[in-house]
Amino acid sequence: MKERKKFFPIKIKLLGIILPVVLVIIVVLIGLSYFVSERVLKQNAHSLLNSSVESQASEIEGWLDKNLNSVNAVKQGLEEMDFGEKETQDFLYAYYNFDSNFPEGFQLASTKGKIYKSEEGKAIGFREPDAAGNFLENGDFSVREDLSDKKGWTFLTALGGEASAQIEDKEIKIFTVNEGGEDYSVQLVQPELFLQKNTGYRVSFDACADGERNMKVSVTAPDQDYKRYLEDTEVLLTTQKQTFTYEFTMGEEDDANGRLEFNLGAAGSKEGVTISNVSVSSNAPFAPGEEKENAQDSQVTRSEWFLEGQTRVNMGFTDAYINDEGKQVISVCGMLNKNTEDVWVLSGDLSLERISIFVSSFVKMEDAQSLLVDAEEGRVLASRDTALISAKLGDSSDEFMKNVAEKIASYQYDLVEMNGNICVFEPVEGTNWLLVSYVPAKTVYKDLRHTRNIMILFGIVSVLVLTLLMERIVHIVIMPVKKLTDLITTMTEGDFTIQSDEGSNDEIGIMSRCVNVFIEAMRGVIVSIDHVSHMLHNQADSSKDVSVQMFSASKQQNQSMKDMNSTVNQLSRSVNVIAQSATTLAALVEETKADGDGVSGKMEETVNISQKGKAVMQDVDAAMHSINDSVRQLQSAIDEVGQASQEITDITRTIGEIADETNLLSLNASIEAARAGEAGKGFAVVASETSKLAQTSMESVRHIDELIMEIKSLIESVISQAKDSVDNINNSSVLIGNAVKTYDSIFDNIADVSELVEKMIQKINQVENVARNVADISEEQADSSRSILASSDNLVAQADSLMQNSETVAKESENLTTSAKELENQIKIFRV
Repeated sequence: MKERKKFFPIKIKLLGIILPVVLVIIVVLIGLSYFVSERVLKQNAHSLLNSSVESQASEIEGWLDKNLNSVNAVKQGLEEMDFGEKETQDFLYAYYNFDSNFPEGFQLASTKGKIYKSEEGKAIGFREPDAAGNFLENGDFSVREDLSDKKGWTFLTALGGEASAQIEDKEIKIFTVNEGGEDYSVQLVQPELFLQKNTGYRVSFDACADGERNMKVSVTAPDQDYKRYLEDTEVLLTTQKQTFTYEFTMGEEDDANGRLEFNLGAAGSKEGVTISNVSVSSNAPFAPGEEKENAQDSQVTRSEWFLEGQTRVNMGFTDAYINDEGKQVISVCGMLNKNTEDVWVLSGDLSLERISIFVSSFVKMEDAQSLLVDAEEGRVLASRDTALISAKLGDSSDEFMKNVAEKIASYQYDLVEMNGNICVFEPVEGTNWLLVSYVPAKTVYKDLRHTRNIMILFGIVSVLVLTLLMERIVHIVIMPVKKLTDLITTMTEGDFTIQSDEGSNDEIGIMSRCVNVFIEAMRGVIVSIDHVSHMLHNQADSSKDVSVQMFSASKQQNQSMKDMNSTVNQLSRSVNVIAQSATTLAALVEETKADGDGVSGKMEETVNISQKGKAVMQDVDAAMHSINDSVRQLQSAIDEVGQASQEITDITRTIGEIADETNLLSLNASIEAARAGEAGKGFAVVASETSKLAQTSMESVRHIDELIMEIKSLIESVISQAKDSVDNINNSSVLIGNAVKTYDSIFDNIADVSELVEKMIQKINQVENVARNVADISEEQADSSRSILASSDNLVAQADSLMQNSETVAKESENLTTSAKELENQIKIFRV
């Protein structure tokens, strides 16, 4: 029996095919949509960033133009008005805090060292040493001054440095919170030191710390890019106050803006530091007069804004630098167009912090940042991160800043995405500045991620909705198929009383009509097979009855054959006795003839012998009658066997016809089952078994016919021999009867023996002849008896075979009946 395959509904198969395809299509569509959206959003972001940078650059250009115009207005006023010193100072003083971009106003200086500032009400002079020769103001910290102003001592922090300082008890104490990234991140300075060329100076101070740490001391030139007069010198501080003294010698130039610096940043320690008794003194006395005027000229003429301003009449911008107050600035400067011997340069400082605030204020995109960079030096002019201001991008530890520096150095100003940032470059027209604006890519793509999430959510909802719709559609579409499947399943269970709905005009409707045609055909086939099965059952029952009768007749025939065999055996023994008696009689007759002379003497013996002969002859006569009766019974039994054989032949012929008809019906059933397909497989098995049974019945019938023909042939031979035996027995009976009569006559006439000696001799001769004839006949009868016995044995064997074959036929008939019942039961499964 085949293993039943696992059932998978067609609905699941269809959904299993359609859903993955729909899912793939949705994923592809969402992916394409996301890809297109990504490109669009990127293009929009790039466009927005470009437009933002262009707008920023435009705003910066406008802002710079505005500042240039502001300074040009001051320049124009100074050029048009013939001011004296007081008017010039008052004019500049009026601009102090007048413009928010120039909160400290403007400064005007000449090649002779004359300088005017907006914050001052008088011309600036040069600092002279005190009575002790100290060029520093408040070197002993006796005055508790403001350390955040531009006079005397100034305390500065930058680049991440966090610290505080206070003057107390003629000492300044510095407390560091964060030492920053550079040594000048925490710084105590005093600017505007007048230092003469070729002069030696001594720096002296007392200092200690709350714990052992280092500090640097130096004297620099802020106007000359912080050139070191006294090189950075590390000082090892301990908890014990110590006096430190260092000396340096000026070169071939004077500097009216020297600066003493104590640098406590990036020292590896946050320990507090205490400094006192600071002095900068000269190894030679100071001589005012001409040297002072020369020093003034040296300081002004070497300042950044003055050097660059005297190169142009139109106002322009300098590079970034640190001014005297330690601020990172750029200056707007240019020469005044005045008919004087001196060259006057007007300048106004723009704080890089102010520029940074201004540049950052134009950033329109979320999380976007901007840098204003000097493209030639790669130095940051403006940034939201104050630690980057004045720093070179190439020196930064930030990989992104290094990459930006490389792009600027190679003049690659196209929009680029690097290090997780989208970066765009825009030159500021009229300057060598470059506006670098960048925004984290994740910020730009935040909307893209939101869009992606919406698309994914939409895709999931679409998949769920489409799944529900497809499930309903598939359900509706396959509902007729499911009904047809249920109908076919019902048919396989044997119910052909059902009917398929033929309402639709599609393929399902065609299938339904074909199924109805098949149902009608199967109803006819089932009814026909049912009728045939009933007929087969009845015929099988008749065949069974006939086979039982044939088996009973064969048993009776077998018994009759055995009885006849026994009779023939007795006849054979009787014939042998007769033959022996006839031989004895012949010998006696011969002796009697030989002893004719002694007949009288032997009369008594002859009487006895005659009596014995009479008895024997009577026995022979009775035996012959018995043989005759037995032969007649045998002939009657053989006739009955012949009639039974004829009846068996008729029965087997009927069985053969039934088998032929059954075989034909099974063939028709096989054809109809083949037409029925899977539903007719059960019929095909039944039809096949029925055909095999019919063929077996036909073979058994042929075998029975062959046996019956052999039996009929033997019976005919036995009948023929029996007739001959009857004739011979009749003849023998006549002779034996004559012999009995003769013996009776001999016995009756024994008294007349003497008289009838001659007649006796003659009779004896006759008796001898008769005896010889009887002996011959007896011998023939003995041979016939033996032949009959042999034939009887054959008949017995044939009868046994016939009985066995009859029993086989009976069993086959029972099998046929069983198969017919099984076919009938299987047909009963179907309902039509």
